[in-house]
Amino acid sequence: MEGAAGYMRPRQAADAGFLIKTLFLLLVCRHVDSHCKILRCNSEYVASTLNLRGPQKSAAYCNALRSYSRCTRRTARTCRGDLAYHSAVHGIEDLMIQNKCAREGPTSPPRPPQLPAPNPQAFGSLDFCDYEKRFATKHGRPPLYQHCAAFGDPHVRTFHDEFHTCRVEGSWPLLDNNFLFAQATSYPVAKGSNATATSKLTIIFKNMKECIDQKVYQAEIDNLPAAFEDGSMNGGERPGGNSLTIHERIPGRHVEIRAAYIGTTIAVRQAGK
Repeated sequence: MEGAAGYMRPRQAADAGFLIKTLFLLLVCRHVDSHCKILRCNSEYVASTLNLRGPQKSAAYCNALRSYSRCTRRTARTCRGDLAYHSAVHGIEDLMIQNKCAREGPTSPPRPPQLPAPNPQAFGSLDFCDYEKRFATKHGRPPLYQHCAAFGDPHVRTFHDEFHTCRVEGSWPLLDNNFLFAQATSYPVAKGSNATATSKLTIIFKNMKECIDQKVYQAEIDNLPAAFEDGSMNGGERPGGNSLTIHERIPGRHVEIRAAYIGTTIAVRQAGK
């Protein structure tokens, strides 16, 4: 009973090296309450802090943290016993102390990312949402990829083929960049044991220009949905929406998410019971 996640990126990435290829393998072993809405609180917080800039950044950040805290209080009843929820609550407390945010004050509603003005050239050619094609056009060859992984209780393999063991209980980030946020949740294998196993994986595909709306995917024990949290199976109604798609390989056991706009493939699998 153990969890695994992997990640691949280009060795020489185009466009400032941001674009990546990812492989996550998730092996899960325990049940988590599916009614807990902490993921929604997390995604609203991410959306409200994506583009904070300028002299009012600190005040706006504190507003976002208070909104985040209020969201967790609203879902507290259904999240009892959910380590992701309790990790978020403690994380908010730490961030408010670090940023000297008052507990009482204004809050900010979730803000959808600002969309750029339509680009007729991009709309006419969806190459903008095909990373591998753009890379090949620019460099005259396909991109190369590196791989990282997290598996077991968990063991971590870095992009540079270094291995580490991180026995951690609760929620912890696997990846956070301009395009993706991925978080794993680990639980003890047995009471009193230091060994843990991955039991939940949350992935947020962040808004990207003409290509996709922000999408959230969550996999849990015995629950590998073939759709995003909003029920959709692609990146939305933007011109490049089909550059993000979900494919069910083995019902309930293996789901593949293809994000062509960033040259990414994510596989989510359950093994064991």
